[in-house]
Order: sequence, then structure tokens, then C-alpha cells
Amino acid sequence: MILRDDAATEALAEHCRIVHASAGTNYEAAQLTAKRMGAFVKGETAEFGFWAPELLEMRIPDGDVFLEVLQPDAQVSLTVSRQNARFRRTRVPVARTDAWVFCAVQGMRAGTREQIGDFYCLTWRDANGYWKRIFDPMAISVPFGVFAPAELYDVAAMQAARADKAYFEGLEPGPDGAPTKLGPPVNILQIHTSTATVGRTLASLARQIEHVGDRVRHGGALEPADRLFLGYDAVQLLPVEPTTVYEAGPSFWHDDADYGDVVTIDLRRPDTTNWGYDNVLAGMAGVNPAILETGRPDELVDVAAALHNFPGKPKKLIFDVVYGHSDNQGLEVLNRHWFAGPNMYGQNVNYRNWNVRAMLLEMQRRKGDFGADGIRVDGAQDFKWWDADAEVMRHDDDYLQEMADVVQEVAGAKFRPWFVFEDGRPWPQEDWELSSTYKAVIETQRDDDVFQWGPLTFAHNTPFLYTFWLSKWWRIREIVEGGSNWISGCANHDTLRRGTQVNPKLNVNTRLGDTRMDILDHAYDNPAISMLTYAAFPGVPMDFLNAVARASWGFIRNQDDKYGVKIMAEEAISFDWQVDEYAFSMPSSFARLKALGFETREDLDRYLKVLPALVEVTDYDLDVISGLLNAVDPPLSGPKPFTPAGLKLIARAWMDDMHDYCNVAGYVDRLSEAQTSFGLALREFRAKRPWLRNNFGPRDSFSYAQPVDGTVLFTSFRHGPDGEQVYMVVHMEGGETTDFDPLTLDHQAWSQEGWELALRTPSIGPDYTGGPITLRDSMGVVFTRRPD
Repeated sequence: MILRDDAATEALAEHCRIVHASAGTNYEAAQLTAKRMGAFVKGETAEFGFWAPELLEMRIPDGDVFLEVLQPDAQVSLTVSRQNARFRRTRVPVARTDAWVFCAVQGMRAGTREQIGDFYCLTWRDANGYWKRIFDPMAISVPFGVFAPAELYDVAAMQAARADKAYFEGLEPGPDGAPTKLGPPVNILQIHTSTATVGRTLASLARQIEHVGDRVRHGGALEPADRLFLGYDAVQLLPVEPTTVYEAGPSFWHDDADYGDVVTIDLRRPDTTNWGYDNVLAGMAGVNPAILETGRPDELVDVAAALHNFPGKPKKLIFDVVYGHSDNQGLEVLNRHWFAGPNMYGQNVNYRNWNVRAMLLEMQRRKGDFGADGIRVDGAQDFKWWDADAEVMRHDDDYLQEMADVVQEVAGAKFRPWFVFEDGRPWPQEDWELSSTYKAVIETQRDDDVFQWGPLTFAHNTPFLYTFWLSKWWRIREIVEGGSNWISGCANHDTLRRGTQVNPKLNVNTRLGDTRMDILDHAYDNPAISMLTYAAFPGVPMDFLNAVARASWGFIRNQDDKYGVKIMAEEAISFDWQVDEYAFSMPSSFARLKALGFETREDLDRYLKVLPALVEVTDYDLDVISGLLNAVDPPLSGPKPFTPAGLKLIARAWMDDMHDYCNVAGYVDRLSEAQTSFGLALREFRAKRPWLRNNFGPRDSFSYAQPVDGTVLFTSFRHGPDGEQVYMVVHMEGGETTDFDPLTLDHQAWSQEGWELALRTPSIGPDYTGGPITLRDSMGVVFTRRPD
């Protein structure tokens, strides 16, 4: 039986009143209040707090506001696609303090790994007697998404059961007992959870990491697929927060909220796919239910534990968070005070509101407590506000510093995670590629270990086009001279995606491969680029799993009913880069589109050639587009006649098929033994030389041999603190070199003896140990020397 705890409820409200009366500033009051927002298990009592200024604005009286508790019967499951479930509903009176609403109840069951808990939300009755709901944006467990009631969850039990407590207990405290500040890893593997494994969930990813760990622990033979996860000391997950939902429905939770103490609810297991960046702000402290195999947020803890308990050396876990903007769907689940007006993504976030600011930081803290060693902040240039006095737009670097100052606590250890910001300001200004310094955050933050994405890592790079490397020479000089706090490397979720959007009729470097698929694969998993990144560049190298697995990738989001057809048109060119006739003919490829009538690659290719042009000339009028498609002669394949609804069906099938097509599991049987072994050797080389993270010193040199017949050769000569020297020569693009000794390109190296070959790219035979060599595109060598 659900009973209101009157004393505890009034105590919560009274605490809020005292805080707002006694705090030094409004922001201090908001920070203290934010810690009480959400749901908490306190022994036999469950406590709830909501920030609901909309109730004040609509003048909803206290007697019409309740905590709604929904208790599932024993038959409810989180692992079936669809079910009709019965819930007993209880509406409990609340206590209000201005815009804050509190309630404490007894008799609720909290969710754990083993059991489903009771669900809750705030509910209120309007003047016409209709019931409305306010969902908890601070929830930890949202098995049916943020547009449905959340689950009361026992976070303390989840933390107590985690398998990596010893890892956190071993963290050394900072000076004078202050929370320790975690430093950067040596190198990072970026992973998109739902395309990383055949299971597509966090649980499946945890099992994969544990499997590789077991192979290492027991000395088993390593497969190429195993090596993809080895040699890295950190994993960065693309965002795992709840994302947008399919706008046209059906919803994951559907019921009549108006009547009865027992309600039957049509429950659907969340099945949307997204690359992670289409967030709605709500639920950022929790986990996207679409990537939970069991529906339990514990799966994210399991990933952390699998990494932290990895044999030999623990691997760090980095969360990628998106607080810089919200999709327009955020307006449907959060009150208007969270937003500061529209932008190119949907909505700007209202950081100047003290309560929003405080709750976002509290969301970040709760999320980090899942076990993050580091945080990567997406789109830090989006954190800005209008200064009315100066009449200028200012970046909110103070807020970025507050993010970096958040203290996590896991297994009794208090620490501040390592922080990375993606910040390309003045992006999206048209000249951003020229004018961005990629150091705006580094230079404004108090900590000297704050990092940013470097210029070759930020969204737009095309290493498969001729002249790319010489055109980027000035940026490369910036990297070697001052890139110690940059993330380096060419392949990530944005760069690979942008690469597939480039017109393949441009000046493509055909020396990278015989087909477009080969060219793209060899551009973003290029041995010369990897050698440059790991053996020469300062900073922290990062690879993207889909790139090193030579798997496909793209803009994956199947929820967009309004713009889905337009997105398909924008992504259509990726078909030319990533899908040939053989790949399309595989039974597992593009099954949904084949079922809609696109039986051959040529069928789909014709549609994808016509659609973008029509989207452009009709200003995205689906009725007109449908009519024009129906008039094409000879007729296009696909569901006939074309209608706006049919175009949306095709677009969703495209997104779902591309999501399947991008799964790494479909590519591992094609992985190269030589290439994966080389990649692992490079990462191990870097791990043994952490000093390579530092900027080039006065004795170091980096240059390129002047192009002959379009050939670009980069050379690097670095000196370690222990006296070791590392010399590298890589062929980045252009024609074949004549037979020459790589050491002759740098007078320092040529004048010294005792060099030993440390690394060679895979196409250089094992019989080469030094001396004259012919280098072709994507080839390179690294020598090391220890002076007597």
C-alpha cells in the first residue's frame, strides 16, 4: 500500500524554503535544491522532488497536484517487444514551495538489477478535469524513455554491487585530501554502442570487452577482431543518454491517464536507433533504454567494470555528453524555462537560468557516478548567451569550468574526471575552418589538463582527396608546436560521416584503393596517418571503432518523421562510397528496402540520384516530390504510387538498414591480420613512450620533403627524457619515391649511428630493417636510437 509520509514530505518542502531564504545567492540556492530533485530511496521511504514553474504560471492549486505512483503487476517484463501491462495507480498529495514540488511515500518498491521497481511522475488536473503529467528529467531509470513515467531505482544498491570498487578505492587522494584530478589516457578508442557488437547493447559490449580480457588473461591466440579493443587505455562511448523518439509514434507507453485505480498500459520496448547526439536534455542522468538488453541501467556500470578490471592495466571510461543544445522534442518533456530559443539543432539551452544551470550540473554528476574517468563535452561552442549590456554574444566559459569542477564519488573515492571539449568556435561562422584556434577552452580554463579536439579531429577532414595533407600543413605545424592538450587523429564519428558526404567525383586519391569503398577504408584507417598520429604528434590519439574495423558509418537516426526524407537525401551520396553491388546483394544487407521494391543496387541508386535533386528544387515539399517521382520515366522502383507517407517509410527503412549495415560484427571476418597487428604495435609503441604526448621541444624537428611529382613525405625527429630518439618518415600522398635511405631526409638523423627499425607499415616486407627503400602512398617507417 502506498502511504504518504507526511513528516518527511513537509521536511522536504521546509528544507527548500530554508535554503532559498538563507542561501547567499540564487545560484547557491539552486545548486542545493538541485540535489533534492528526482527520486531517492531512503530506507523504507521514497523521496521525490520536481521543479515545476509551469504549475505556478497556470495557477494550478495545490489540491490538483499529485505524485502518481504506478505499481506493475508480476507479469511486466522489460525484455519483450510489446505487452499489455496492468498497473495499480495511486495519486499522492504533495507539498509545494513556490516552483518546487515534493513528496515522500512509503510502500514503493525500488528497482534493482533483479526486480522492476514502481513507476512515478507528477500529475495535475486542469480546470476541465483532464489529467496531465510532468515527467522526471533527473531520473536514473527510464525503461520506456523520457516521455513516460520513470522507474524508482535503488542507486545505492547498484553502486554497492559494482565489480570495480577496488579500482576506485585505489585512487590516490589529491593534495590535502582534496578530490583527486584524473589525468589523460595515452590513447582512446571511440565506440558507438549499438553498432559495436552483434548484440547492439551495453551488456553485449561489456561481454565483448570481458571476452577480449579473458583471451589476454589466459594467453589465448588473438584474432584480428580482438586487437581492435587492445592497446587502448581508454574507451569513449558516444552518448548513451535517452534520445528523441519517433515523432509519428507509436509511443513506448500508452494509457488513458484519466480514470481508474487500475490501468492497462500498452508497453513497447524502445527500439529507436540514433548515433547519440539527438538529445532532449531530460534523462541525461540515466541511460538510453534502447541500448539496454535487460532494461537495467546497471549495464553501464558493467561496461565500466569490464574496462577497469581489464588484465594488465585498467582501461578508462569516457562519457560523451550533449548539453549544448536540445532537439525540439525537448519542448514536449521540459518546461519552457529550460530553453532560450531555437537554433540549427532545435533549441538553445537556457544556461542563464540558475535552476537549469544547477540541474544540468547535477545530472552530469549523477551520470558520472556510473563510473566515468573522463568526460567529453559535445559542441562546447554552443554554450553562449547574449550580453544585453555590451550587445554581443558571449561564450559561457564559466559554465564550462563548472563542468570540469564537478566532483564524482564512486566506492567512497572522490575525484574529478579528465575533461575534453569539442569546441570549434567561431563555428558555425562560415570562416570557422580558418579562424578557429581550437584552444578557446584550453586558454580560459583554470586547469592545465583540460583538453580540446584538435583541428584534424574536428568534423570536416577529407584525407582521401589529393592535396589534403599539404593544404593542412599549417594546421599540422600547430599540432606539433602546441598540440599537447589536443585530441589527435583523423577518424571519429563526425569525420567519417562527413567523408561519406563528399562528392566522389572530386579529386580522389585513387592510390588509396581500387574502389570507392577501398579508398574510404584506407583513408580513415590509414597506416601512414596512424603512424604520424602515434609516433610523432603530441596530444592524445583517438581512433573510431568503425574506422579501424573498416566498417561503414553514417548519420543514423530513424526517429525523424518530419525531416527523415530530407536526411535520406543528404546521406544518399554515402551510398556511392560505402555500398557496391556485392555488398548490396548480401541477404543481410538492406532487407527492408529490398522488401519495399528496391531489389537491386541499381534500383536504389536511381532513387537516391533523383531524390536529392527534388528535395532541393521543391524546397522539401513532399507532395510535389511524390508527384515528380511518379512521373519519372522509366519508372523508379519502390512502393507505388509514391506518396508522402511512402517516402517517409522508405526513409525509415534506409536508416534502419544503414544501422544494420554499419554494425562492426558484419566486417570482422574481413579484417587484415597484418593491419590489425600493426595498429596494436603502434598503440603499444605509444604506451611505452608517454612523453610523446608533449609538444615538440627545441631539439625536435618536423618537416616535409618538398614534393616531387606530387609526393608528400613527412619527417619527425623527437627526443625523449630518457635519451631515446624517435625518427619517423611517412608517405602521405602522391607518387612513388625513388629508392632512398629515409634517414637522409633529416641531417640530425643522418649524422648519427645506431638506429634500429621499430615500426614499418604493413606493405613493407619483414626483410626490410633499414637502408634504401621505395615508399608509396600510405607507407612509413619509424626508427629508434639510444645514444651511448
